[in-house]
Amino acid sequence: MGIKKVVLAYSGGLDTSIILKWLVETYKCEVVAFSADLGQDEELDGVEKKALATGAVKARIEDLREEFVKDYVFPAFRANAVYEGQYLLGTSIARPLIAKHQIRIAEEEGADAVSHGATGKGNDQVRFELAYMALRPDIKVIAPWREWDMKSRSDLIAFATKHGIPVPVTKEKPYSSDRNMLHISYEGGILEDPWAEPDPAMFVLTAAPEDAPDRAEVIEIEYEKGDPVALDGKRMGPAGILQCLNRIGGKHGIGRVDLVENRLVGMKSRGVYETPGGTIMRAAHMAVESITMDREVMHLRDTLIPEYSRMIYNGFWFSPEMRFLQSMMDLAQENVWGTARIKLYKGGCCIVGRKSNRSLYQPGFATFEEDNVYRQDEATGFIRLLGLRLRIETLVKQGAQQAVKSN
Repeated sequence: MGIKKVVLAYSGGLDTSIILKWLVETYKCEVVAFSADLGQDEELDGVEKKALATGAVKARIEDLREEFVKDYVFPAFRANAVYEGQYLLGTSIARPLIAKHQIRIAEEEGADAVSHGATGKGNDQVRFELAYMALRPDIKVIAPWREWDMKSRSDLIAFATKHGIPVPVTKEKPYSSDRNMLHISYEGGILEDPWAEPDPAMFVLTAAPEDAPDRAEVIEIEYEKGDPVALDGKRMGPAGILQCLNRIGGKHGIGRVDLVENRLVGMKSRGVYETPGGTIMRAAHMAVESITMDREVMHLRDTLIPEYSRMIYNGFWFSPEMRFLQSMMDLAQENVWGTARIKLYKGGCCIVGRKSNRSLYQPGFATFEEDNVYRQDEATGFIRLLGLRLRIETLVKQGAQQAVKSN
């Protein structure tokens, strides 16, 4: 392919560590290792040194935490995005951001190709490559899992041992994980048996609910135009508020999900997720929406959530249909200002209050006590008109039955 320089989306984990070495050996090219700091914390320790030791000519670590939360997590949560009822799309949302900056770095470094560590069975290969196509259609793409003769992670571990590459995955701990500020995902290895309970020692962000504090904690989250802006009265930036919610939610064992999901490529896959802050954030957002969003707007918006979520899951973040849908989701948030009060206790996230100076909930109309704003007898005509088509259908059926009996 005549490739001279490649920008590799590099995490320092098993797959990308092997890929870096493989690219150098196979393509005889220079490799720039790009690591996106999305809130992996200690997972980035030593990444630059490891990349250079493995053969990279340069290692670049970019702090994208604020952009990730502000421009990717928050828009998805304004739409209440959730895939198949449970998955809050932590990995799916991150991939287009990584791809975007990978393309930028390729242009800055004069690279003629990009590469990723996604397997040929998974969703990430689609997410990365659709983003590449949308942002730089002429860039060459190298997908090692679709080229090399290694068939399993066991093969990769053997390759790493042969070349002296330290990797965080062992035969005794063979599952893989992906972490950012929104979540940690776990898949593969011992998790491929959907009947097997995950090892309690596997979890990083959350306490086991049964080990969480015996005393509930109540917090308040303030929203403006559908975005959280303050926690317990203290205003924070996007990354700051999510970081605090992760810490609080993790302490109370909130946000664990064990899911068998449908991958885009057609197979089912078991994934285990920890999303403490996102779980709280979504519940609080829906609580504020409940008193500030018009009924018909909400019902119409809710019909679009599954399709919107599939677009993110399937890699169409940079598509025209996504831009169209996002504009509608954001327009629906114009009146979503207010505060939600949430009680956290042993894995549970319960709304115990919501308020807004833009609230459409009016006690004077909703009260069961005597009021002067609603005439209950007016409901009679409304119900008769609402049920008119039902009465007509039944009358027609009765007339037909009577005609049959008469004949």
